[in-house]
Amino acid sequence: MTTREARGLAAVESEEESVAGYLQRNPEFFERHQAVLARLRLPHARGGSTISLVERQIEVLREKQATLENKLAELVRVARANDAIAERLHRFTRRLLGCDSRAQAIARIEAGLREDFDAFHAALVLIGSAPDSDAPRFVRTVAADDPHLMSFESLFASGKPRCGQARDSQREFLFGPEGMEMGSLALVPLGDKGALGLLALGSADRDRFHPGMSTEFLARLAELISDCLGVAPR
Repeated sequence: MTTREARGLAAVESEEESVAGYLQRNPEFFERHQAVLARLRLPHARGGSTISLVERQIEVLREKQATLENKLAELVRVARANDAIAERLHRFTRRLLGCDSRAQAIARIEAGLREDFDAFHAALVLIGSAPDSDAPRFVRTVAADDPHLMSFESLFASGKPRCGQARDSQREFLFGPEGMEMGSLALVPLGDKGALGLLALGSADRDRFHPGMSTEFLARLAELISDCLGVAPR
């Protein structure tokens, strides 16, 4: 580009800035000069022929309306999903009320996870003095110094549910041979820093429990289970 061309381009840019500034300071300009407004033409957003400025404004408004409608539809979808979860959590809470023993509490927890939350792959690991040979397959009692618990130290330290992938050794410990079929897991510490143990939910779908999902409902679920097991007589 020559010096003359550069000067010409700079002059054009300066004129455009002046025009833009003038229109911003005088928004009523096109009301006084409607003939100018009618002659303005803009490229169509989807290519092809040109359209008037008014038509372009209408198109922009339609695009904004479509965007707002999509956002509203998403908010409605999330609200309905949250309502469904709240209803399930309510049913689960009612199941746990008035448990006469820890065995009954465990049975109701298992039934609630399966029937209220469709959690067909679940494991409840409780930290106790010794393994309970009479416990159902759903629950496992391990000693506090069980070496398998060491792989969950970071989970217990955080005290928060965690979703995503898990080590092969963790999946096998939680679900036995079926653990290798689990594509994703939700690990939920129970009690303060996992003092009572942990709840594990598994799915063959790798995206069912992903790291980006909200864990608020899982935390509430953990509180219900921990409170129930904490007060239920053995």
